[in-house]
Amino acid sequence: MLNFRTKFVAAGAMALSLGLGAVSATAQEFINVLTGGTSGVYYPLGVALSEIYGKGIEGARTQVQATKASVENLNLLQQGKGEIAFALGDSVKMAAEGNAEAGFPGKLDKLRGIAAIYPNYIQIVASQESGIKTLADLKGKSLSVGAPASGTELNARAIFAAAGLKYEDLGRVEYLPFAESVELIKNRQLDATLQSAGLGVASIRDLATSLPINVVAVPAEDVAKIGSPYLSVVIPKGTYEGQAEDVATAAVGNFLITRADVSDETAYQMTKQMFEHLDQLAAAHAAAKAIDPAKALDGMPVPLHPGAERYYKEKGLLK
Repeated sequence: MLNFRTKFVAAGAMALSLGLGAVSATAQEFINVLTGGTSGVYYPLGVALSEIYGKGIEGARTQVQATKASVENLNLLQQGKGEIAFALGDSVKMAAEGNAEAGFPGKLDKLRGIAAIYPNYIQIVASQESGIKTLADLKGKSLSVGAPASGTELNARAIFAAAGLKYEDLGRVEYLPFAESVELIKNRQLDATLQSAGLGVASIRDLATSLPINVVAVPAEDVAKIGSPYLSVVIPKGTYEGQAEDVATAAVGNFLITRADVSDETAYQMTKQMFEHLDQLAAAHAAAKAIDPAKALDGMPVPLHPGAERYYKEKGLLK
């Protein structure tokens, strides 16, 4: 044990020495991109972002981390375990406020904004054979609402409250990621899934090609009851196989968030490289087509990082 410990300390000292040498020589930056489940939208966009940063930011080493998305991502940022993260706007707001019920242990004061990106659509999908066509039809049925205290599950809570429903009204509640929820519906072990993601999310596309589905509407009057940052939107007909009509629902903006102690230069480059390679992001997932520099500051729930601020001032988007 003593011998192992001696070797470990020696190895650590050598690694530290080599590491310091590397920093002084090339000023390497490590960028961990916090995403979501692999069957959602955050993950493919995070992979593309990682590639963009790896090629475009000199000396950058990048990594993509699959997570339970918004709430976990924001807590990891606060702990210094990531450099940039995808998160839903309402989750970011609750994180800054320290909403314990939403999964935040206290006010996350290190969060800083990079950009507003694309909207997440609340997509409630049921198997046709379940008979679920409206929110009221969910009573007595089984529904997956996303991982516990995830951004998706926080959206589910808000939708249920506005519709006058409670989880107790359901026959069964499952707290599962997108892909697992879809597999249970395919196997007739679950009636419906609520997913908060960009349009055309892979998991729902997969489900719609496997069996007939109903896309359940969230009426505009329910969305109005929730208020900001929720917006009333439409899932266009044909988004999923068998979806013959437009379906009303709610949307919440997504944001790229960093932390205060990421260097100004790195935050500047992360912002710049992202906007200069939107075509690459759109190739990774169609949701990225909605990313617009002119809307990048809309509804930002936390202060901008000075590095991102520098980019927007250069582009004349911020005075």
